[in-house]
Amino acid sequence: MQLHKLQIQDKRLFSRYLSLKRHELSTYAFENIFIWQGLYEIRWGIIKNSLCIFFRDKLGCFAYLPPLSGGVAPDALEKVFRIMDTYNQNKEISRIENIEEKEVLFYRRQGYECKTKPGDYLCRRSSLAQLKGNSFKSKRAAYNYFIKHYKSEYLDFSLTYRDSCLKLYDQWSKQRWARKEDLLYRGMLGDSRNSLLELLDNYRDLSLSGKVVLVHRQLKGFSFGFRLNKDTFCILFEITDLSVKGLSQFIFREFCCELKSYAYINIMDDSSLENLRQVKLSYRPLKVIPSYIITRKNAE
Repeated sequence: MQLHKLQIQDKRLFSRYLSLKRHELSTYAFENIFIWQGLYEIRWGIIKNSLCIFFRDKLGCFAYLPPLSGGVAPDALEKVFRIMDTYNQNKEISRIENIEEKEVLFYRRQGYECKTKPGDYLCRRSSLAQLKGNSFKSKRAAYNYFIKHYKSEYLDFSLTYRDSCLKLYDQWSKQRWARKEDLLYRGMLGDSRNSLLELLDNYRDLSLSGKVVLVHRQLKGFSFGFRLNKDTFCILFEITDLSVKGLSQFIFREFCCELKSYAYINIMDDSSLENLRQVKLSYRPLKVIPSYIITRKNAE
């Protein structure tokens, strides 16, 4: 079948299929699909009344999400794997990612193997906005240090800050590169820049909220996020000048304070990186939302 190249004009169609069921994983949002175009060729098709989304790079092809519909037909899954197999010389590469826990039993009953992958960290918004108690003592101290020692402006993002955001990201990336020798982490720094560029170049058409912090009129921090469902907001990016003590805690808290209509903040996964895991755990998440990958048994 013919697959279509993802375009910004597909947002309405994707949003309709994504809204057929309630989702907790941050991957179930058009914004968190579209920005990966900096790394993957993204194509989609309607198979058995289900929206199917494929990511392809030089390593192969996989389905980013399970078929999206009111109820997945088993023959739609078979068609999805056949499409992936046309691109993958090694059929073991063919897989469907980001399966939610409530769907795992269905896929196992269909004979697929389900393996865990890093899940999303879900936090209570009020806790992040208030930073009360001993568990948030260090965060609160860093926040107070920033507001005491820096004259800053906390503003809505506009495209006039586009180039400054990229410049800050490059500075932040160099700082992180110097501190971490993990090759996977270093590779992810470049991947994240590509995604950020897609976000900035399509900001007007994506349903995003963005904030910036200026210190002495220079951009020193920015953050972007999106609505996942009526209760949950996802923080997609947060980048700050690491030399400005307390700025990370400041922009995160201020953003959370504004999001009063949401009960929860999804702070994404940790990409199996220990340093990211520790950072996310430091915000005392309520839970880690499980995520799974499905493959065929004995794929040949």
